[in-house]
Amino acid sequence: MRLMVIAVGRLKDGPERELAERYAKRFDDLSRRIGMRGLELHEIPESKVKDAAARIAAEAAAIAGLIPDKATVVALDERGKALDSVAFSGEIRRRRDSAVPALAFLIGGADGLSPELRRTAALNLSFGAATWPHQLVRVMLLEQLYRAATILSGHPYHRA
Repeated sequence: MRLMVIAVGRLKDGPERELAERYAKRFDDLSRRIGMRGLELHEIPESKVKDAAARIAAEAAAIAGLIPDKATVVALDERGKALDSVAFSGEIRRRRDSAVPALAFLIGGADGLSPELRRTAALNLSFGAATWPHQLVRVMLLEQLYRAATILSGHPYHRA
């Protein structure tokens, strides 16, 4: 299964980028053992449009253009469902075992994802009720993907 993270905004050099790269590499190191084809990271430039609705629409169009046909979409959204790490890994396992060709995780910009993208998602996922900067959400998602890979492979990183 192809796994992708499509995120609005670029991580600048610094601690967030270092953590993101560390978790992405750790995931890639385990991915083949659990039936994944590695991890693709796509950064969409933040729209410079002044109007928030138009900005969200422009970013949504760019995101939609990267989602492969027949991909299952997971939208990161503060209104989404909060899952613990074991349940999150179960969602990935279920899709992998159902021969889903691609799993695309979407992270919106400062204004969030468009309602259309959230509606098309098979799962709207939240990292809690707090509002997080989209740069940190990316790091948290990559850590959870790595943690899910360790759970699926039986690695001791995750301790319940």
